[in-house]
Amino acid sequence: MSDCLFCKIARKEISSAIVYEDELVVAFRDINPVAPVHILIVPKVHVENIADLGEEHRELAGHLLLKAREIAEKEGISESGYRLVSNCRKDGGQEIYHLHFHLIGGRPLGKFA
Repeated sequence: MSDCLFCKIARKEISSAIVYEDELVVAFRDINPVAPVHILIVPKVHVENIADLGEEHRELAGHLLLKAREIAEKEGISESGYRLVSNCRKDGGQEIYHLHFHLIGGRPLGKFA
């Protein structure tokens, strides 16, 4: 999608604080962090949300999770713990309709309802 915010970031049309990038994903710091470490991990291909992942995305889905683990290690939060969240659609709290994971850590996090 040409007007998608995360597609524009992946294409470098909008600058961001990138912490990791490869041929499949880009990871950058959230502009409104909820914790000391708050990084968005975004596939470069446009997929609206986790519910839209299909068999053709099998490699991408695994890659996203493995990169989240690696970024958590690099950020120094893997030992103390972190949260990995992907909001899906309106009732799930999704605001930007491009699949992404929030990697959140660096402080104790409360429990979900």
